[in-house]
Amino acid sequence: MAALEEEFTLSSVVLSAGPEGLLGVEQSDKTDQFLVTDSGRTVILYKVSDQKPLGSWSVKQGQIITCPAVCNFQTGEYVVVHDNKVLRIWNNEDVNLDKVFKATLSAEVYRILSVQGTEPLVLFKEGAVRGLEALLADPQQKIETVISDEEVIKWTKYFIVFRHPVLVFITEKHGNYFAYVQMFNSRILTKYTLLLGQDENSVIKSFTASVDRKFISLMSLSSDGCIYETLIPIRPADPGKNQSLVKSLLLKAVVSGNARNGVALTALDQDHVAVLGSPLAASKECLSVWNIKFQTLQTSKELPQGTSGQLWYYGEHLFMLHGKSLTVIPYKCEVSSLAGALGKLKHSQDPGTHVVSHFVNWETPQGCGLGFQNSEQSRRILRRRKIEVSLQPEVPPSKQLLSTIMKDSEKHIEVEVRKFLALKQTPDFHTVIGDTVTGLLERCKAEPSFYPRNCLMQLIQTHVLSYSLCPDLMEIALKKKDVQLLQLCLQQFPDIPESVTCACLKIFLSIGDDSLQETDVNMESVFDCSINSVHDEKMEEQTEILQNGFNPEEDKCNNCDQELNKKPQDETKESTSCPVVHKRAALLNAILHSAYSETFLLPHLKDIPAQHITLFLKYLYFLYLKCSENATMTLPGIHPPTLNQIMDWICLLLDANFTVVVMMPEAKRLLVNLYKLVKSQISVYSELNKIEVSFRELQKLNQEKNNRGLYSIEVLELF
Repeated sequence: MAALEEEFTLSSVVLSAGPEGLLGVEQSDKTDQFLVTDSGRTVILYKVSDQKPLGSWSVKQGQIITCPAVCNFQTGEYVVVHDNKVLRIWNNEDVNLDKVFKATLSAEVYRILSVQGTEPLVLFKEGAVRGLEALLADPQQKIETVISDEEVIKWTKYFIVFRHPVLVFITEKHGNYFAYVQMFNSRILTKYTLLLGQDENSVIKSFTASVDRKFISLMSLSSDGCIYETLIPIRPADPGKNQSLVKSLLLKAVVSGNARNGVALTALDQDHVAVLGSPLAASKECLSVWNIKFQTLQTSKELPQGTSGQLWYYGEHLFMLHGKSLTVIPYKCEVSSLAGALGKLKHSQDPGTHVVSHFVNWETPQGCGLGFQNSEQSRRILRRRKIEVSLQPEVPPSKQLLSTIMKDSEKHIEVEVRKFLALKQTPDFHTVIGDTVTGLLERCKAEPSFYPRNCLMQLIQTHVLSYSLCPDLMEIALKKKDVQLLQLCLQQFPDIPESVTCACLKIFLSIGDDSLQETDVNMESVFDCSINSVHDEKMEEQTEILQNGFNPEEDKCNNCDQELNKKPQDETKESTSCPVVHKRAALLNAILHSAYSETFLLPHLKDIPAQHITLFLKYLYFLYLKCSENATMTLPGIHPPTLNQIMDWICLLLDANFTVVVMMPEAKRLLVNLYKLVKSQISVYSELNKIEVSFRELQKLNQEKNNRGLYSIEVLELF
């Protein structure tokens, strides 16, 4: 059930809205504050709860803002474009836009897009996209042309899918519409042709979209007054090929087909959309909320002063230009259900009213004290009983889900699992999740072609499962060599046996780089391994002089370098470049974070091939060098390996495989480097112990002496 609450005017200030309304309303880094860009020269920051402006900035006379201002959530600064090519960046303390940062770009900008969790993107009118940081580094860089001649961008949306940015923009050319999907984790741009269906002469008035894990649901409000849906795959089968997508009818006649005023459409959640427009040809404009799941109108509000045909939503607030004032309408959308769509949900009763129980004894007459009922009453009661029974589900959702996974297709099971996880958790939620995974795995064993990996990943991310609850899960993932699922299990399960951890390590080290490039892996624990060559040379010079407090010239094994054929320059390059690709590094980091018992892990490490052990040791040595570059001895990143984990795994691998590794010629330099590493660590800790003992003695002396009023100079020799 959806409801529109009482509207209020955000400000009495008359905005400079042109014939097409405002340029945009965008959220700032504060939840309650929004940037409003008019169609002239001004950007205003409003606070919704106080219903007043907090700041106002204008470009100078003769200039015009051509792109809505947005907030850079990473820095808290604001970004706007005026005169198509001039980019300005400022903050709350700035007063005059003419004196803030300015960058003139080489091509005209269509829109700047910004969402929380990543940097803003700049979409140019020719279809090219640049990150804001890369653009500011070289504002006059050449901008390529992506779309064809006479093709015009009509709408765009910025999403975060699997923690990666995804940009969608729609273009129009001679009545034909095209959708472009830009995946930034893989740098893939896919073009789709949107087929209009039977009514080829229809014009699309408004677009909106929502996203799940596999599809972008693109909804369009057409000139015939109907809402259509087009499903765009997030991961296309053939990215280089121009593919066609057919739209399907979602809602019929939500607005008048010949409405002259502007109409707008926006998705509130997976099941509700808000529509702005006249429902009938002669009626006034209205704001309506529709349930697309059950095809029902939930609520509507008449707008007597008219609108500009623009609609924005953030959180639980709808923004629109009502008359000449910016109006805010709070709304609420409850979880979609049949009872809610038909208005059968229980609502709070007024004080003093009689509350009827949900559980009715149909054998007893309601509303009277008689002990019998006539035949007409019985017929009415039976009819009501049939209606109520028809509205109630025959079986609980959990049992429906368990029944679905045994017979339906993978796609349908994924939809039902998503619906179940969206419901409010019940006391038996943990049990149902365990039974669901068990049922899926049993079917996987019975049907080798059945492998619902998306469902399994959703269920793992509920933080309910463990290895003990579903041991077959990782066994099947190992057979399928599904490294993404194995990485997720290593991150989520606290009780994985050491034998399974080693089996995962074997796959992570043996899988080819080409296969890894096609896999979506969580990269949180991996920092950027690419290092500037000048920085490398400086770090290598410092390392030659002093390695973490130890001078290598004093090492007794410094003559080992002379026995090796490789040049020092090659050694420098090898030590400062990551020996594995980033995705393999992310998988190996999951192994480093896993729990283990040394006694049970060592026997299984002996089964790993020697060349893979050497590769893992090289990666661990690389991580150690990166740690030693920092005074804190830590790695950058969200959840990187710790120094203790790196050193522990170096010791484990050498203890289990030293006899084999020492016989490999290509591992000789690595072993020498590891030997130097250990020697330097011993020297550092030895010197630290001396300092610690000296400070303890000094502390004792200070406690024993009580030199009140005396002046003395003491010299303490530490070595």
